[in-house]
Amino acid sequence: MRQMSLFFCRFMLICLLLAIFPYSVVAQTRYLPNWESIDSRPNPQWFTDAKFGIFVCWGLYSVPAWSPKGQYSEWYMYWLKQKAFDGKVFDFHQNKFGPDVQFKDFAPLFKAELWNPDDWADLFQRAGAKYIVFTTKHHSGYTLWPSKEAEQTWGVNFNPVKVGPKRDLVGDLTVAVKKKGLKMGLYYSLYEWYHPWYLNDFHAFVADHFHPQFKDLVTRYEPDILWADGEWEQTSEAWRSPELLAWLFNEGKNKEVVINDRWGNDSRHKHGGFYTTEYGSGMDNDAHPWEENRGMGYSYGYNRAENLEDYRSSQELILMLADIVSRGGNLCLDIGPASDGQIPVIMQERLVQIGNWLKVNGEAIYGTRMCENPVQWSAGIKPEIKRGEFMVPYNILKETIQPDSGQAVKEIFFTRKGTSIFAIVPKWPGNTLVINEIGVTPQPSSVTFLQTGQSLKIQRKGTALQITMPPYDPNGRWVNEAYVFKIDW
Repeated sequence: MRQMSLFFCRFMLICLLLAIFPYSVVAQTRYLPNWESIDSRPNPQWFTDAKFGIFVCWGLYSVPAWSPKGQYSEWYMYWLKQKAFDGKVFDFHQNKFGPDVQFKDFAPLFKAELWNPDDWADLFQRAGAKYIVFTTKHHSGYTLWPSKEAEQTWGVNFNPVKVGPKRDLVGDLTVAVKKKGLKMGLYYSLYEWYHPWYLNDFHAFVADHFHPQFKDLVTRYEPDILWADGEWEQTSEAWRSPELLAWLFNEGKNKEVVINDRWGNDSRHKHGGFYTTEYGSGMDNDAHPWEENRGMGYSYGYNRAENLEDYRSSQELILMLADIVSRGGNLCLDIGPASDGQIPVIMQERLVQIGNWLKVNGEAIYGTRMCENPVQWSAGIKPEIKRGEFMVPYNILKETIQPDSGQAVKEIFFTRKGTSIFAIVPKWPGNTLVINEIGVTPQPSSVTFLQTGQSLKIQRKGTALQITMPPYDPNGRWVNEAYVFKIDW
């Protein structure tokens, strides 16, 4: 009996240890407040698999919704105070609103009276996005959730529950987006242009405003992404960013949270979960997760000065997506809603067009990885392609379907998933598609045209693969921004 009792005690002890083992492992993964420790955390795979996200830039700047073409309208407060661009924003403000109206006075006009977060979430899902990044606080300091710190500094006008929308915009959208099974990311600006502590007592700003406000945001909404910005005037040590991120990873409930690289003027493309480029052309590797972030026009916030010719076409946006994904990155495409909560129709149309293409061809995008040869060039002179973090020229149409005379073009983008390779072709290839960049490999077992699901005839000619194309069907209602072929072995 004693032996049985001893056995039972040992058995129960083993069961207890097995039960708590996962939690003890998690508890042991404690991150220290330094970059070496923070960067040792693996970036959650869901982000690398997602490939396509939507950025939403919305706030008090959506009331004037204006800047000179080519400029960010969400910087309206700054442009106004600095009398930037030869006073163009200042003059616009004087004529439209009068000399006594300050930026904070836009709060009662920012009503979001037509806003339905479920409609937004439906559109995001229809667009094929896998995650959202929502501007919870831009550089003005206005927050889209009821932040105690914002109201203490700027007054009741900076509390959207009390003035204007009379609702928690971050909370309502978080619920709607997560109901659709999408990941919810929150953009947060570290600095504020004219916060008195930022200007006069930086250490107090960090300790008593930035850190507690950030922790409140994380604790309330448990985001899947924290997209920091406004970091460039101070080092990450001055911002105490490693300390804050150690708190996030150790104490935050969402263990799959992803962070970007904007935590100090020493951190971009050096530290963080994914690297960012802004209105650029991205990067050229998949060694570290990265994301290109840009609007459909020249501004993140809605800019009424922009016309049709300022917006990228659906084909241009889809080719950007294919190009970026082939090089190992994600595309996060911005929209700027109006102050009433409506997404401009041209932006809705572009998102739906992207979604229609992804319904047919998403297998070549989601969950894919970079091929050894990510692109096949045509004959001709390859154009010089620049890479960088910010405002680097990127003309994907010129690189693919509208080249200068004698210039080589990207004929095919390649992605891979398992043993399959996907060939994304910007132009209909005619009777035969010739692929030269797969290399000397065994003959594929099949090539499938994703648009129709039909298997195509293939033939090996040396190291090239020749695919016999089906007749083009003008009445087939095909999505024609790019054509995708799945190659299996």
